[in-house]
Order: sequence, then C-alpha cells, then structure tokens
Amino acid sequence: MEKYTVEDLKNIKAQDEHLLTPDKDKKEYRILVCNGTGCTSSKSPLILKKFEEEIEKRGLTNVQVVKTGCFGLCALGPIVIVYPEGAFYSEFNIDNVERVIDEHIVGGNVCKDLLYGETIDGDNVKPFADTTFYGKQKRVVLRDCGVINPEKISEYILRDGYTALARCITNMKPEEVIDAIKDSGLRGRGGAGFPTFRKWEMVRAAVGDQKYVACNADEGDPGAFMDRSVLEGNPHCIIEAMAIAGYAVGANKGYVYIRAEYPIAVKRLQIAIEQAKEHGLLGDNILGTNFSFDLEIRLGAGAFVCGEETALMNSIAGLRGEPNVKPPFPANKGIFGCPTSLNNVETYANIPQIILNGADWFKSMGTEKSPGTKVFAVTGKINHVGLVEVPMGTTLREIIYDICGGIPNNKKFKAAQTGGPSGGCIPEEYLDLPIDFDTLSSIGCMMGSGGLIVMDETTCMVDMAKFFLEFTVDESCGKCVPCRIGNKRMLEILTKFTQGKATEEDIEKLDELAHFIGDASLCGLGKCAPNPVLSTLKSFRNEYENHIKGICDAKVCKALKKYQINKDVCKGCSSCARSCPVGCISGEIKSPFEIDSTKCIKCGTCFDKCKFGAIEII
Repeated sequence: MEKYTVEDLKNIKAQDEHLLTPDKDKKEYRILVCNGTGCTSSKSPLILKKFEEEIEKRGLTNVQVVKTGCFGLCALGPIVIVYPEGAFYSEFNIDNVERVIDEHIVGGNVCKDLLYGETIDGDNVKPFADTTFYGKQKRVVLRDCGVINPEKISEYILRDGYTALARCITNMKPEEVIDAIKDSGLRGRGGAGFPTFRKWEMVRAAVGDQKYVACNADEGDPGAFMDRSVLEGNPHCIIEAMAIAGYAVGANKGYVYIRAEYPIAVKRLQIAIEQAKEHGLLGDNILGTNFSFDLEIRLGAGAFVCGEETALMNSIAGLRGEPNVKPPFPANKGIFGCPTSLNNVETYANIPQIILNGADWFKSMGTEKSPGTKVFAVTGKINHVGLVEVPMGTTLREIIYDICGGIPNNKKFKAAQTGGPSGGCIPEEYLDLPIDFDTLSSIGCMMGSGGLIVMDETTCMVDMAKFFLEFTVDESCGKCVPCRIGNKRMLEILTKFTQGKATEEDIEKLDELAHFIGDASLCGLGKCAPNPVLSTLKSFRNEYENHIKGICDAKVCKALKKYQINKDVCKGCSSCARSCPVGCISGEIKSPFEIDSTKCIKCGTCFDKCKFGAIEII
C-alpha cells in the first residue's frame, strides 16, 4: 500500500475533490445513507444495500451510494440525502428505493412527498441547512458527520483531512502547536472545562522516556451519544488529532478507550486506524518525517467510573478500573506510570480545525471564556430528539424551542438535566441563560460531556433524582466510604420520599449528606453524585415537601398514586374490572364502576385499558 507524502495529500484533494460535489449538468448523483447507530436500528443498512443493488442493476455509473454517520436529526431516521439537489428524505422506507432511483435519479424529479416537510419550498427543494433544526447550528466537531464515508480515508482527505497533522510535523515546533491551542482558548469538552493546552504543557514538561496520549470515548452518561456519533461519522479526525497531541507532548503512542457497547464506532475506528497505518499516517516516519506515532484501541466493559481519568488509565493498563488518589496527577504518572495526556473525543475533534483555521477563527464562536461550539445529545420530552452543535453561549430556550421543536403535546417545560448523573437540573427560570462552562457552574450545574435531557410537567423531580442516584450507586467502584456508603444512604432517603414515608427531617438529612459526599469522595463520580439531589432540592424543594404530604405533583410515584373512576364518564363496560389483577373494581354493566382503594395495588392496568378516559389518577 502506498505511503502518503505531504504532496500526495494535496494531489488527492486537487484531483478528486469533485467527487464530493456532483455536477447536475453531468447528471452525477451522490446518495448519502445514514448508517449511524440510530438509523441502523431502523434498518438503514438494508436501504444502503438496496440502493447499491438497484444502481448496479440499472448500470448507473454516474451515481455514488455513500455510507455516512449521523446527520443529527435522529428522530426522523432513516435519513437519505441525494445530491446535487440536497433532497432530504426522512423516515425513509426500503420500499421507496426504486421509486427514488426511477423518479429522482433517472427522471430528474425529486420525490416531494418523501421529503422532510421543512425542505419543501413550493416547486423548489429548500436546503436542509436552512431548516429549524439546522439553521442555528454551527458544525465544527460534526462538520464531516453525514458528509463523508467514515470507512474511506480518501474522503476524509478530500475535506482537508491530515493536512493539520502535516502542517504541525513539517512547519511547527511542538511548543508552537501547544501555543496555538492555548491561544484558541479550547477547554476540555469532557465536563470540567479544563484548558486543553495546560494538560499538553504539563506532559510536555514532565520527565520520562515514555509518554502517552489517550482518548476518553467511554461516554457512560444515560442519554449521551455525542462521542459515539463522532467516531461513527468521522473516526479519522480523532486519529489525526491524537497524532498532533502526541507530537506536541512528545508521545509516540496513544490509546483510545471506548466502551464495547459501541460496536459500530469500534469497527469504524479500527478500519480508520488500519487505513492510516497502511498509508503512513500512523506508525514510523509519518509523511516521511522523523515523527513516529502509533495508536491502539482499548475496550471498556461499560463501567461508568472508568470515565474518571485515573480509573480509565488503570483499566488501559489492565488493572482494576478504580480511581487513584491525586497527586500524583496523570501528567506525571498516568498509563503504566508514565506521563499521560487525556482528552475526550469532542475535545480532540476540534484540534485539526484550530490548526487549519487559526485561534482567532475558533474564538469568533462562543463566549470570551468558553470559545467554540458544544455538541449536545438532546433527549427526553422533546419533539426532535437528536444531535445538536451550537456556539457556546446559546440559550437553553434556543436549543429546546428554536432547534429541537419544543415539548410534545404542548406540555410545559419543567427542567433540563445537563451532565447526566454528575450534573444538575436547569429550571424554567434559567431558560434564557447562556449555556457555557462558567454560567452553568454559577447556578450549581455543570456542562458535563453534553447529554441534555428535557423534562416536562409530567416529570417528578424527586423520582428523577432517585433515578440518577440509583445509577450512581450501581456504578460506584466502592473504593471510598463516602461514595460507597453515603450514596446508598441518600438513595434510601429518596426512596422514602417516593413512598410517602419521609419527614421534614429527611430533607435536612439529605442536604447535609449530599454536601458531605461531595466534599469527601475520592473521585469525580462521588463528588458529583449528589448534584441531581442538590439541584432539585434547590429548585424544586416544594416537590419534596409535597411528597411528605403524600402528593406527587407529576403523578409518577407509584406509592402516592390514587386511582378513581369518574362516574360521569364511565360507560359501565366492565373492561377495567375484567383486567384488574386483584379484583378491586366492582359494579354493574352499563352503570358506573368503583375502585376499592384498600385493595388497589396501583398497577395502572385499569388506566391503560379504559377506552373512555374514565380512570383518573389523583
């Protein structure tokens, strides 16, 4: 296999750049089929295969069928985009493949009834970049996701891939690379917002014959899929960025720590690493220079605690995945006891673009202290579940209402959870607060890696805090007492609230215990575990107080639910009585039925079975 030189990278782009931009006059077409995890679950690989078969059957040599990563609008998958028109087909069905080929590709007429509604503009196709979902986004980290085939290194090169690495190792000193990252103001996107250049600077200055760089792709937060989507859609940008980091800090080896539950991401990353090695972009004497750098994948077993840097490094080294006491810090004693720089996927994805476009370009986005963009995985009670990338400082209202289409069924927004189990909830009063590291910290929340769970009026905040604490208790490594025992005690108290057995004294116990655990735990998992509790106590204390009175405002907590039959609505059909597993519903046909609350086990079967809405939860 040919080993690339710097000139080769330039020549590939000059010769083949047209492949990404088909010419309508030449009747060229490029069909992009999302094969990210979301669309794959909706059988998009079968759609891709069907397109390939039908194109070959018809002998259409002017058509490319391209496997891509996530487009972001996950709620409307499978997604197929056809260029040069940019026709955005959503919720695509395999039965529509032949029709699109016959009518659109061969006939030249876009199938308008299959288009995403917002892209229909009279007789024209509106660019999907101008739609509500995409209009306010700024794609830097996600710039190549949904654009290139992640399994073809040539397509990444056509988008300036590996040009930043070439620039660094041929025209810049390691210190100059670090200075470029320093000038950009890039802060780590893994949660804490630590300045990226400082990690690199410390590892560069550390004493050691062997140094490492590592990538945290463990991504254990419930509802988070940002890093997975980047690796599925553009794994080469992470390889390039890690090689740049290795050059900057003086490391010749890197590790990507990724959870085994991400099979598509793992597969594409492995393919990308093999391609990079074959073409001399990893390994010895990269691009004909004296710089050598190699990369390995380490699979994690899904332990949330291994998202903590020292636990992750222990796991890479084959040790038990539990955190170490700091100092020493990883910059001095990391993987195998050697100086190590660790960043997460999203942080790395910014590096090539900063090198290519400059620090001022990067600082032109976002806020003064939090420049650049942030990727969010928006889930929960939201119309457009998906992957969103916006400039730092964008408000929560813009993300939820302007980009993601608001709350389903016109329900009222209650809160948004950022940072997963380690984060806190943002109540309605802060909907117009700019989202950046320091602003969120000022209200007792944290950015986290980018999971954003939206909650409406049907969400019980006590139950939500309990859900996250159950997760944290289950994922604790057990090494330190405050986390191992303290979180279990907090969970016991929260359970009392959801069962209507708590007292006023329990609110104070919960608050005191939460602060103690946060102060005394060994690592970030334990220190941040109380955050969902503390933030809900601060913003929704009334819900805790109502649970003491036996009232769950959202009617979620099973022990506090009470079912009754509205006699004015009941038709006397007996469906509820026939479905009740304990026989607590009685009555006569064509007359209102009645529930014996002393026998009711609150299973909700009657509520689900009633066709007339006569069963009420009070």
